[in-house]
Amino acid sequence: MVVAAVMQRPSAAWQELHRICPARWPEVSVRTDHTMHIAHLMVTPTTIRPVCLWLFGEAEYHFATLVTEELDDTWHLTYVFYDPACHGWAYVELQQPLAQTSVMSIGDTIHAADWHEREAEDLFGLRFEGHPKLGEFVLHENWPEGVNPMRKQFDAHAPFAYHQQKTVWQPPTIVEAPGAFIMPIGPVYSDFAESAHFVIETTGEDMLRVLPRFFYKYRGVEKIAEGKTADHALLLAERLSGSSAFAHGFAFCRAMESLCETEVPPRARVLRSAFAELERLRHHVSVITGICASTGLAVAQAQGAIIEEDFLRLTAQVCGHRYLFGVLKPGGLTLAPDEQRLGLLRERVHALHTRLEELHTGLRYSSSFLDRLEDVGLIRAEVVKAFGLVGPVARASGSTADLRKLFRYGAYEQVNFEVPTETQGDGYARLRILFREAAQSMAIIERLLDDVPHGPVSAEVIPRAGAALGFVEAPLGATFHWLRLDAAGRVQRYRVSTPSFRNWHAFRVAVEHFSFQDFPIVLATFGLSNAECDR
Repeated sequence: MVVAAVMQRPSAAWQELHRICPARWPEVSVRTDHTMHIAHLMVTPTTIRPVCLWLFGEAEYHFATLVTEELDDTWHLTYVFYDPACHGWAYVELQQPLAQTSVMSIGDTIHAADWHEREAEDLFGLRFEGHPKLGEFVLHENWPEGVNPMRKQFDAHAPFAYHQQKTVWQPPTIVEAPGAFIMPIGPVYSDFAESAHFVIETTGEDMLRVLPRFFYKYRGVEKIAEGKTADHALLLAERLSGSSAFAHGFAFCRAMESLCETEVPPRARVLRSAFAELERLRHHVSVITGICASTGLAVAQAQGAIIEEDFLRLTAQVCGHRYLFGVLKPGGLTLAPDEQRLGLLRERVHALHTRLEELHTGLRYSSSFLDRLEDVGLIRAEVVKAFGLVGPVARASGSTADLRKLFRYGAYEQVNFEVPTETQGDGYARLRILFREAAQSMAIIERLLDDVPHGPVSAEVIPRAGAALGFVEAPLGATFHWLRLDAAGRVQRYRVSTPSFRNWHAFRVAVEHFSFQDFPIVLATFGLSNAECDR
């Protein structure tokens, strides 16, 4: 399997999981997949919490995602952890009868799992005992209690005929002080901004508490995927978020290829990684442009927008689509750019990045711009681990986690690079990470295109029943796609954990105790996607 071929070897600590866990909890059994470097920890309802807390705390694993599945008459919950120090995975798996809808919560201690449990409670009707805040998360007040759209009996193709007088939602408040009031932002904005609602509690100009409310455009993508072929599900994956279409399609294809034990041809592996870096570069230019707009730098915003547009035109010229839709397929790629187009890509990426660096130089010497970013929107290192933050937001606060470096998927084993990090954790640190990662992406593209193997760009994928996890380092950070197929090769369960879903969770930490006028700037430095969150 190609996935295993490019993975680094896990440490002895990972290989000791099969001994440590049963010794601590005799009810726990461990099955180790040495090919994929996955330790399957089969737990009971009473051991799910202590095992997860031990992995996250003492063993220092990172929490990746929670996969909830309704399989026949059984709940199957998979808590996915990975260890950045030893390059191994731990799947904590719990099975229990469907009639038993209560599960011990880990979200009160592992805060990174908080939103995952709230999402599962809304969509599946599971009750996570001990969770401090359940209900009214994905499904807003117009959804009746007891309706869980991810359950098997919920028909996604039938009109949902529910008519009731609209209830009035009241935000929960905690600030009790003379003159305290609530300031709403959203959910409707001008221009192309996506829907999101932020309730700000304040006694003056400082934001004392911020309550985010998303899922106004909950699309039920994971439900729609059920019963679809892999090709149809890939179309959904690419449309989770247009700004990261290739990354999500890449993760989906990797899940499919891992499940079906498909070896992707060398030429496709190299081009996939090059196109992923092209998307990252263009995405970061877009976020930088948004930061300039948030601080009122109209000229810098225009310069960034022109560079982004030139990247989009270059992408269309080389790959046929501005946002790389339709380029991927399970087993490889749908197209094979000739040497002339690849040469154009290498040449133009370098020229466009030179223009981006000129913009960077101008911004670094603009004191009014820096005053709006420095020491604003702070995210401290301990928040990164607690909330499970990923991508540029996490790396601006000292994190070195990057799936390209940890697991060397695709063609990243051919490229040596250091993960850019900053330690200040403010808006300016996030901006610097964006510029540094853009430079890194350009260098990776040049390195990969220096030596593109000849040969086919796709391999046959023969569907098989089972489940697998696909992961990539998307522009906004780690994304995880869980895919389960039935014997006919149709999707039984498709679960997506996006970087925006993870990072929005901690956005309130960055804006609380700063002034109202800082809100749009901090928002821009996070550069997150509402659509990627509202699946």
